[in-house]
Amino acid sequence: MKKKDKKSRAKTPGTTRRGRTRKIKDKLLQLIMPAVLITIIVLVVISSLLTRSGMQEMAEATLESSVANQADNIEAWLSENLENFSAIKLAIEGVKPDDAGLVQLLSAFVGTNSNSSNGVYAASQSGRVYVGEGADLSISDPTGQQWFKEGLTRVTMAYGEPYQNADGTYVISASGIINDGSEDLKVAAADVTLDKISIIVNSGVKMKNASSFLVNKNNNMILAHRESSLVSTTLSSSSSDPVLAGAYEKITGGDYATTQMGGYTVAFEEVDGTNWVLVSYIANSIILQDVTKLILILLLVGLVAVIISVLIRLIVGRVIRPLASITENIAAMSSGDFTIKVHNTSNDEIGVMGDQVDEFVGSMRNMLSSISDESVKLKRQSDNSDAVSRSMFDASQTQEEAMANLNHTVDELALAVNEIAQNATTLAMVVSDTKENSDKASESMKETVDISQKGRADMEHLSEAMDKIQEANTELVDSIGKVGKASEEITEIVGMISDIAEETNLLSLNASIEAARAGDAGRGFAVVATEIGGLAKNSAESAQNISNLIDQVRALIADVVAQADASAQSIQENSELIAEAVKTFDTIFSNIQTTSDVIDEMIKGISKVDEVSSNVAAISEEQAASADEILETSKNMVEQAQAITASSQDVADNSHELASTSDTLTGYVQRFKITKEEGSDL
Repeated sequence: MKKKDKKSRAKTPGTTRRGRTRKIKDKLLQLIMPAVLITIIVLVVISSLLTRSGMQEMAEATLESSVANQADNIEAWLSENLENFSAIKLAIEGVKPDDAGLVQLLSAFVGTNSNSSNGVYAASQSGRVYVGEGADLSISDPTGQQWFKEGLTRVTMAYGEPYQNADGTYVISASGIINDGSEDLKVAAADVTLDKISIIVNSGVKMKNASSFLVNKNNNMILAHRESSLVSTTLSSSSSDPVLAGAYEKITGGDYATTQMGGYTVAFEEVDGTNWVLVSYIANSIILQDVTKLILILLLVGLVAVIISVLIRLIVGRVIRPLASITENIAAMSSGDFTIKVHNTSNDEIGVMGDQVDEFVGSMRNMLSSISDESVKLKRQSDNSDAVSRSMFDASQTQEEAMANLNHTVDELALAVNEIAQNATTLAMVVSDTKENSDKASESMKETVDISQKGRADMEHLSEAMDKIQEANTELVDSIGKVGKASEEITEIVGMISDIAEETNLLSLNASIEAARAGDAGRGFAVVATEIGGLAKNSAESAQNISNLIDQVRALIADVVAQADASAQSIQENSELIAEAVKTFDTIFSNIQTTSDVIDEMIKGISKVDEVSSNVAAISEEQAASADEILETSKNMVEQAQAITASSQDVADNSHELASTSDTLTGYVQRFKITKEEGSDL
């Protein structure tokens, strides 16, 4: 009952194994949105890392290129000015003017170089100063000046260390000894202000938003900087500016590789021909601002992708909307409702699926209707089979009772035949004894006279024995009559068994036909019906064998009856002769010859009686053996009748089981709805 309850339990429409239904579009959105977001995040992270690394490398390369270009520009600018100064010095050395001519020559170059407006000036070791007219220059104690001291150390003009002139302006002087042939050693010099260098350094930056400053590595003085307040100051590791502090460490350590300092990318470049180091730097935030823009762009793209995903969700929802109706129909199908009608409005794969579902519902509806009809037919056939099996069971019980009666009758017949055999044996023995006595009487005929008295007594005994033989023969005749009657009863019973077997065979044939109509469900019933048919056939054959045996027994009984009648007649005649002998025994002495003849005749009659009694004994033994065979056959028929009864019971059980199966099948079919209720449309 528990299994049947579980099987009959139906799901309600709209439910699933998990208890609720989730829409495909929501599942798609839940799967697509995280995937899109994760993809966007991964792309943003990877792009930012790659872009940051690339931008950083590109910025370093650009900054290095920029600082190298700046250093080249400074070097070119310095070289250009130095060449101008050297040319004036060479002109002085070529002319070798006197003091007045030297002033006049220097005046010619005042204002010709915008980077050095005062032009070239000179001073002698004696302390005399030579300045061109128009130059705004005041020199006192020239031999004590830094430029004069540095100039005394070289013949060609070269730049010296920065210093502060009399006006308080930091300048860099290019100086060298003038070889004019005079005994008073002169030094020519020209000044370039650090402000000019700062302009060159700051204007020469080729990288946008980058800055540079120039440092003298000998004393760590800043020669040029975008902040004028830092010009002429000295680098220090304690500086609050991380670039200045880091530059001090790098320059002091002689390491001029590009590096990171406090959020800045810093590049170093030495200026050839000087003790100067050009430092260029740019904030990493400026370098990476493009990365930030790229991240924002990627985020914007991700937002667009999310919007597109939502649009895709709406589009997918619109496309798969027919699936909702198909899902409801499938849920109704799972609950056993096959009265649904799938309405299809799309012409795509979903539409094809809807058409196939509709065709499936129609097929299932037709199949369930056919199953229901077949189950009704099966129920009707199982009822018929049950009635037939009951009839077969009753018939088999009747057959079993009849066979039991037959077995009892045959048992009694066997006892009677055995008794006849015993009596016939006794008769044969008596006849044999009589023959021996007759032989002795014939042999001792001569002694008859002597023993006549004894003979008379023997004749009297013989008369009594003949009476007993006559009584035994009478009983034998009566027993044989009983055997004949029993044979007739057996013949009737066998006929009844044959009729029952024929009826059973017909019932088996009908059962096989009904089982064939039942199909697979009646296969077991067909096997039972076939077995019953086989048993009925065996019963018919056994009944025929019994009938044949009984016919033989009847023929033998007829012979025995004829022989018994002859024996009875002979016994009657012997009795009469013995009686006559008793009556005429008194005259035996006178008629001894006649008596001898009579005795001879008697011996012959006794021989015949002996033969008859022997035949009767043999026939009785054969009848006993036949009776035993009949008894054994009867027992087999009883067992077969019991087997038929058991098979009938099995047929009945199978019919009940078939009926139960039909009811179960009907119950299964009734769980499905294949027709609409009144007032509803398919």
